[in-house]
Formats: sequence, C-alpha cells, structure tokens
Amino acid sequence: MATTDSHPVTPLEQLAPGEYRDKIIAVEPGGIEPIPDADKHGRPLQLLWTWASPNLEFATVFVGVLAVFAFGLTFWQAVAALVLGNLLGSLTHAVLSARGPLFGVPQMVLSRLGFGYWGNLLPAGINAIMAGIGWFAVNSVSGAFALGSLTHLPVLLCLIVIVVVQLAVAFFGHNLVHAFERYVLPLLAVVFAVATVIVLTKAQPAAATGGGGIGGFLLTASAAFGYAAGWNPYAADYTRYLPATVSRRAAGVFAGLGVFISCTVLEIAGAASVTAGADYTSNPTTAFTGELPPVLSHLTLLCIALGAVAANAINIYSGSLSFLSLNIRLSLAWRRAIVALGFGSIGFVLAWTGLDDAGHAYENFLLIIAYWVAPWLAVVLLDQLLYRGRDDAPLLADPSFRNWAGPIAMLVGMVVSVALFSNQQLYTGPVPKAVPEVGDLAPVVGFVLAGVLYLALRPLRPRLARSGG
Repeated sequence: MATTDSHPVTPLEQLAPGEYRDKIIAVEPGGIEPIPDADKHGRPLQLLWTWASPNLEFATVFVGVLAVFAFGLTFWQAVAALVLGNLLGSLTHAVLSARGPLFGVPQMVLSRLGFGYWGNLLPAGINAIMAGIGWFAVNSVSGAFALGSLTHLPVLLCLIVIVVVQLAVAFFGHNLVHAFERYVLPLLAVVFAVATVIVLTKAQPAAATGGGGIGGFLLTASAAFGYAAGWNPYAADYTRYLPATVSRRAAGVFAGLGVFISCTVLEIAGAASVTAGADYTSNPTTAFTGELPPVLSHLTLLCIALGAVAANAINIYSGSLSFLSLNIRLSLAWRRAIVALGFGSIGFVLAWTGLDDAGHAYENFLLIIAYWVAPWLAVVLLDQLLYRGRDDAPLLADPSFRNWAGPIAMLVGMVVSVALFSNQQLYTGPVPKAVPEVGDLAPVVGFVLAGVLYLALRPLRPRLARSGG
C-alpha cells in the first residue's frame, strides 16, 4: 500500500541500530531515513573505488568516441573538451559528497533545502526516472552488446543476464553496492589501463582533421559534463553511512577523484580509438575492442559487461531512493529494495527497445542529463553557500517547509535554456539554428539563469538560526 507520508525521515524501524551496519549479504532496511550513528561505518577512501568502478565501462568510452566521430573535433581538441567537462562535473560531485556524513540522508532528501519539501518533487521525480530507468537502460544496452560479442549469444538473452545481475546487487542495497564496486575494481582497472595504452599507441591524432569548431567543443564539453555530473544527484547516497566524525573534505576529494580519473582516461581512449580507425557505424563495443589483441579484446568485453553492472547497481539503488524522496511511503520493511526491482523491470523494457539505435539515443540522452542537472546544481550549490553554518537539518522532515525559489529557478532555467539553446537531433533551438558555431549552450545558460533567479527569489526561503558548527 502506498500513502503520502508526512514524516518520511524517521529513524530506521525494521532493525535495531547497529544491526545492519557493515553486513554485506543482508538486505538494507528502510528507505530514506537518517542513518543511526550505530549503523555508520566506513572511511572516505572507499569512495575512490565506489566512483571509479561504475565509470570503467563502454558508456564512458563512447563519450570520447562522440567527440571525434559525431562532434567533429580533432583528437587534442577532444581531450581538452573532455577534461573540462569532467573537471566541472567532478568538482560539483566532490562538494555534494562532502555533505553526506553530516546529515546522513540521501542526496535527494538534502535537495529539499534548496527546493522545499514539496518543491523538491521536481528534481526528485526527474532523477528517479533518469537514474532508475534512463541510465539503467543506457548501460544495460552497452553491457548486453559486450556480453553478446564475447559469448555469441543473442543480444536479448545477454540483456536479460545483465539486468538480473544488476538487480540482485541493487536489491541488497548500500553495503553490497560498495563491496561490488571494490572487488571488481582491480580487474576493471588493469584491463582498461592496458587497453587504453594499446589504443593510444595505435592512435593517429592527425587522422582526425576536425571541423567541429567551437560548436563541437561545447557539445563535447556538455556531453562530458552531463556524464560526470549525472552522478551528482546520487552523491550523498554513498557518503551518508560514513561517521559524522570523518573528514568531509577527504570524502569529497576521493569521490571527485574517482569520477574524474576514470571518466577522463576512458573517454580519451574512446577519442583515440576513432583516430586509430575503429568503425563505429555498426556494433560500437566490437569497434573499440577490435583494436586490441584477441585475448585482451575478450577480457575487455567481459569488463564492459561487468562495468555496466557496476554502473547500474548504483543507478537502480539511487533511483529507488529518489522515488522514495517523492514523499510516497511504502508500508514495507524492504520498500527501497522493492522499488529497485520495479525500476529495473521498466528499465529492461526501455533497454530492449533501444538496442537498434543505441548510438544516437545515447548522444541525445547525455545532453538531456546536462539540461536538468545544471539548473538543479545551481540551486543546490547556491543554497549550500548562502546558508552555510545554519542548522537546517530540521527542515528536511518538515512538510510545512516551503522554498519556491528553488523549483521556480530550476524550471525557468530549464525551459528557457532548452527552448533557445538546445542543439539536438530531435529539437534545435533558434540560437544554434542561427549560429551553429555556438554548439549547445543550454547547460551553461540553464545554470546561470537558475542561479540568478534563485538569488533574486531568496527572500522566499525561510531561515533558521545559525548553529555553532
């Protein structure tokens, strides 16, 4: 039974404090409640592998492929744009991750500070769909292609296998997700590192003559930012179990480094593979692995499949938390786990329908991510900056807390920026139509516009007294 929950942020009810703690093979109880001190555990270093492993997959490689193959950049232009986009997305990820140990709640619950209790339905709803369904479908497709190329089994059967494994990890929850990311990292890191070195030795930077200009550069930077910042709405989900006494700066640094290093290295490898002659007009995964020796090619295909599982375990888990942040309470001890299964099932259907045109669908999806994440980030980061030092924790569970400045700023920022500056196959705004050289400025405009509006509307945001911390 689902009911509107006026007090969804309450201590865990199903287990005594400390009973879940660091158990790995145990279903995480509850949903978005604050983590009791007795259940908090871990250290900031673990965030390095938690955020590196899910990016060691082909979806990351393909961001770099798009830079040269679709957006028309030279190799070195692509490198510069990819580094810029990843740096921005990783920095914001670090800032958001650092708040998890203090508050002990998921990122989309923390988002209520900038959007209000009910206004937060806007970003939480979008993220639930994008994470639990959208990203899940994107990564499942790349994993299915890789497993199919490795085993020569039908792609649909491979998709089913990938989805079942992903759902199993996400169903158990936080601790198993962290453990899975940790134990697959050595294999993923070694195989992808060797593959990257070989691809770079075969690369011919001069083969990519460019022609994309500043427009291609901005499209690439936006796509890279969309990929890296796509993890931002999950940031505190994976730091909320850390003790409040840990270094929050260290938590942010390790989380940001995990995203930046993994994304940048694999995206550069993707760009290099295009200059090496890889043909991405058919099966994109075999186009990349075709540049590698047979044994390494097979290992890379295996790692692409494992990387998809690593990414989607996080996507389903965080998507289910975002869904529960919509103020809907399921009267079940395993409510988060049940929601994860529901999202995975819907994502499977979407992935199945996207097997035929994965490349174009992925390109569009990356830019859509940046369209909503950028204005959401502007509101969240500004709110965090403007009201730092205030004890706002009680507002997280207060249904009477209204902050309409956030949803207004985000919605206007999204609508105006997309309407005027979007540059996609499905829709091109009047600005890029008139001046194609500008590429896609929608994320930048959305961020700036939402930030300015939030500053102008800040009187709508109630304030609490300053705390001593």
